[in-house]
Amino acid sequence: MLGEGKEEEEEEGSVTAPPHTAASCCRAGDSPVEPGRPPRPPGPPSPMSQGPSPVLELPPSHSLPGRAAALAAAFIAWHRGTPGRGPALRALRRARRQDIDGVGHKYHLEFVLEDIFEKDSTVNCTAEVLYHLGNKNAAPDVQFTIEGELKNTDEADNLFYNQIKSLKNELVAENIPDSYGNVPPEMEPIRALAWAASGYVIWKNSNENTKYQLAQIKHVKQVKRSDEYLEFDYMILLHENVSQEIIPWQMTVLWHPQHGIEVTQNSRQPKHV
Repeated sequence: MLGEGKEEEEEEGSVTAPPHTAASCCRAGDSPVEPGRPPRPPGPPSPMSQGPSPVLELPPSHSLPGRAAALAAAFIAWHRGTPGRGPALRALRRARRQDIDGVGHKYHLEFVLEDIFEKDSTVNCTAEVLYHLGNKNAAPDVQFTIEGELKNTDEADNLFYNQIKSLKNELVAENIPDSYGNVPPEMEPIRALAWAASGYVIWKNSNENTKYQLAQIKHVKQVKRSDEYLEFDYMILLHENVSQEIIPWQMTVLWHPQHGIEVTQNSRQPKHV
């Protein structure tokens, strides 16, 4: 994302709703105590005084926390992915769910990320995912913490940037990976960039009943620019694991090694595309 800084030893990211204010020290219906008079017996408890909602432990194999963990991993890929690094969910270790009355369902997750380039390169993460009640258009709130450091990709990212900038003709490619699952080495950065950018699309369009993942780049074309950014127009296929739909999606992606990824345009496309 534009303006994103470099990772520190422990990284945090969030897109959250404003914090809720604390309940008043007095319950509804209570009266102040007058000097010399004993206090009145407390009235029935107010809903605001019930305390936090209970947190339910769920098995990591359960489908609902699995979807939340996949969403959190996609969100992290959007924020921390580069052409040289593709964070992906490896394993969910612990999951808890909290039902917050009138707000939504919050998942507390502990999981492991791996890199799509190096499966042995892993980091532990914690995340909270809040799915809102009512408003189907509201993207989930996601907070995450990465324990440790993701691999440094400055050299690989700058190499890719300079290679693309030096091309005489704009890059054009299709079917990444191909029908056999193969990705040409020179297309790996293009795939990783799509992986990160698709994390934004997945986050914006997810709910508690969806689980999206990038399946394939159908077509990608570099767009010529006069400034320092690289721009790519992607047509991707998203696999929605719950319904088993394969969904064409267009997205326009800007990237610069010092400023990160920005998805400037995206839209779901008709199935026949």
